[in-house]
Amino acid sequence: MTVELEGLVRDIPDFPRPGVGFKDITPLLRDAAALHDVVERLAADWGEVDVVCGIDARGFILGPPVAVRLGVGFIPARKGGKLPWEIEQVAYSLEYGEEHLELHADAVASGQRVLIVDDVLATGGTAEATGTLVARLGGVVVGYAFLIELGFLDGRARLRDAPVRSLICYA
Repeated sequence: MTVELEGLVRDIPDFPRPGVGFKDITPLLRDAAALHDVVERLAADWGEVDVVCGIDARGFILGPPVAVRLGVGFIPARKGGKLPWEIEQVAYSLEYGEEHLELHADAVASGQRVLIVDDVLATGGTAEATGTLVARLGGVVVGYAFLIELGFLDGRARLRDAPVRSLICYA
């Protein structure tokens, strides 16, 4: 059963700062049928996947159930300074500055097929940085799966190394 997802996303104007329209997914997450549908659709048709990588922070909500659905493990891509062991790190630009993203140095084995999951694809910088880290560790990105895509920001254009799927697109 496919659930109408867009109606379960709440628009919050001027959050976290003036001029930004935040897409709040918490109403969708509390709806069991919608959450089940999201997990099934994000996990479908990727071929062989060895591990799911969720991006800090809401990729930690969607990534683990997708990993369970696929029968594979989960690894977190964290913002700088959050991982307690040896790391691989990459700097990337945001519209308001620079950020760092990290994976544990042993998170991905050489040749492992990695599905990257997050809630929103905006400018693509964070997802691109995650793909860079996966590749540095010897992994292969098989795809990027997002609940929401802000198509008007064209983040998809930065993710040329693998297929991109989003369930809701705001043009």
